[in-house]
Amino acid sequence: MKRKVTKAIFPVAGLGTRFLPATKSVPKEIMTLVDRPLIQYAIDEAREAGIKEFIFVTSRGKSALEDYFDHAPELENSLKAKNKTRLLDILETTNMDSGAIAYIRQHKPMGLGHAVWCARRLIANEPFAVILPDDVIAADKPCLAQMVEAYEETGGSMVAAMRVPEEKTSSYGILDVESETAGGLVKVRGMVEKPTADKAPSNIAVIGRYILTPDVLGNLNAAELGAGGEIQLTDAIATEIANNRPVHGFQFEGQRFDCGSKAGFLQATVSFALAREDLHDDFYRFLSDVIPVAQAAE
Repeated sequence: MKRKVTKAIFPVAGLGTRFLPATKSVPKEIMTLVDRPLIQYAIDEAREAGIKEFIFVTSRGKSALEDYFDHAPELENSLKAKNKTRLLDILETTNMDSGAIAYIRQHKPMGLGHAVWCARRLIANEPFAVILPDDVIAADKPCLAQMVEAYEETGGSMVAAMRVPEEKTSSYGILDVESETAGGLVKVRGMVEKPTADKAPSNIAVIGRYILTPDVLGNLNAAELGAGGEIQLTDAIATEIANNRPVHGFQFEGQRFDCGSKAGFLQATVSFALAREDLHDDFYRFLSDVIPVAQAAE
């Protein structure tokens, strides 16, 4: 009997240098996409997939991230006094019950694999999810929920996957595909971290959602430095394949935005704003006015 996935790791220790100077004092994960911080999108997705325990791997300077999920009695009392029930409901989604959230420090920036390894004692012997808040995925059914459904059929370890242009393979972990099904599942026989286009085994890339067995944590115990001089999570998952344990890629339904880049963040902002009923009309009119002006200036 497969154990349910109820724990998720959120690696949020990065410095967010691509967004300086904003991230000098504000964690990147708190930067807002329309009116919600990136981390809220990740938490909401995890909740809808059945996650009950949330583990944040942080670093110095992330206190604002911890404060965000705490209760704010003064603000709540002020909203109650003014009978602003809608805002109170919104605020409630940001609160975490005592014991539901844990914070672990990653003292040295040694890569994603090392960040996941830092949370090993809180995972113990259970399957777990990993969510990278930089990857925001717009989907009718949240990406992780799609993966949990597929995992219930496959077991083993699973990574979210999508096709990327061949010239972009050097920016991703790339799957070496053994077989592919119509339902979007890919059986994996190997993984390569950031290969050049001429050495990439496919153009199916790993995206920032994972469901992993505790065996992966054991692999990380013995992990050596990989691409970029860091401990790569991809290498630990590839060890599962070498040990004849199943690894699948899951090609999710939805649109992924790379909010770790400025261009991706702006693209997500436009897309999510247009999807909002309260913003669509005014924002669409603005874009309709400004785009011809920008094109004429080129």
